[in-house]
Amino acid sequence: MAKAKKSVFFCQNCGHEESKWLGQCPMCKEWNSFVEECVTTSKTAAVKAAKEIHIVPLSEVKTENEERVTTEIKELDRVLGGGIVPGSLILVGGDPGIGKSTLLLQVCQKLAKKERKVLYISGEESLRQIKLRAQRMGEFNDHLLLLCETNLELIRNVIEKEKPDTVIIDSIQTMYSEEVGSAPGSVSQVREATNTLMQLAKGLGISIFIVGHVTKEGTVAGPRVLEHMVDTVLYFEGDRHASYRILRGVKNRFGSTNEIGVFEMRRDGLREVENPSEFMLNGRPENASGSVVACSMEGTRPILLEIQALVCESNFGMPRRTAAGTDYNRVNLLMAVLEKRIGYHLGNYDAYVNIAGGIKINEPAIDLGIVMAIVSSYKNRPFDERTIVFGEVGLSGEVRAVNMPEQRVAEAKKLGFETCIVPEVSLDSVKSIGGIKIIGVKSINEAIGLIE
Repeated sequence: MAKAKKSVFFCQNCGHEESKWLGQCPMCKEWNSFVEECVTTSKTAAVKAAKEIHIVPLSEVKTENEERVTTEIKELDRVLGGGIVPGSLILVGGDPGIGKSTLLLQVCQKLAKKERKVLYISGEESLRQIKLRAQRMGEFNDHLLLLCETNLELIRNVIEKEKPDTVIIDSIQTMYSEEVGSAPGSVSQVREATNTLMQLAKGLGISIFIVGHVTKEGTVAGPRVLEHMVDTVLYFEGDRHASYRILRGVKNRFGSTNEIGVFEMRRDGLREVENPSEFMLNGRPENASGSVVACSMEGTRPILLEIQALVCESNFGMPRRTAAGTDYNRVNLLMAVLEKRIGYHLGNYDAYVNIAGGIKINEPAIDLGIVMAIVSSYKNRPFDERTIVFGEVGLSGEVRAVNMPEQRVAEAKKLGFETCIVPEVSLDSVKSIGGIKIIGVKSINEAIGLIE
């Protein structure tokens, strides 16, 4: 076997490989993303014999219903689809200090109490630092093993020798392989480390959690192929200075995507928020214009949230528009619909739209809530505090149907709301729900008429 070194260029955004430097990546169209790295290539004449390759018909493949391992943290189990699947590779990303290591150490605590062997591998913290953090969370037993190492070959030997049930890697950007000549955290190293851990997870049936740093855009640092290689991708959202954290599943091969879990950061670690809707609506102002409660579906969970809008006359020639927690372009589109279809002259007004609580929502079902909040602030008329709205708004001003209206209305009823404004085409789906007044609207003109 002969080894040769050569220099190649990798795109830091998507991992695309080229033999020379390019200003723009031909795959992801990102500018100035190529970096030069030295790679080692191996040339071998050994080829697997054809008799070693086994082709199996689909009908002969046996499937076993393996039981998921619950972490006893209900919010995390919900995002994972019911628990940890043995042999899965899970990527956890988030801003620095948001609680990734804290949550995973709590997972270690719960699994160790169930007498499952857990190996926590840290490349960023010392054993003493991990111990200090663990002391704030409570008692740990001897089923939790600690290792501070960044050499991938040594880590692989330890995992194959100890054969733990669960492994935590904190973080993937600190791991390096001696066979790859580039620095730790580079495209080649991250890809090699993830590939090695994937082989260990599938080959030994070990569940592996990987902590990944994020870029300023909020995505996991390193090549995009990292997210394609793992089974599940979880993102921590929320302001690190706020008390709550939101764990969102953006990819899950063993469950539904876009599920969220809500946690509250305390001194002794992260604590679950069992009723996120009530948590998000705490501190709502009374009889204030521009405040409307809408309902969004996060995976299979309905969440009630407060949409705030502030519309005031602009002192400059160009009005200012700001959106926090929702799509800025969507807010501009809805204001254009109000100008064209309703006749409101908003071209001389500044508009500020905010999703209270810091949660980020892009679901079209909150369109009607944004429209009602803008109109309420524009007319300076408070919206009914015991009423919620949901529905998608089209360019013609029509209110279109959204998915799962029954769950949305049921959540509003559970929290004591008295009226629900829904798309008229969804009335047949929710008419069986009693104890709450349901009003169907065809257009935003009808909805606006309810507050005039």
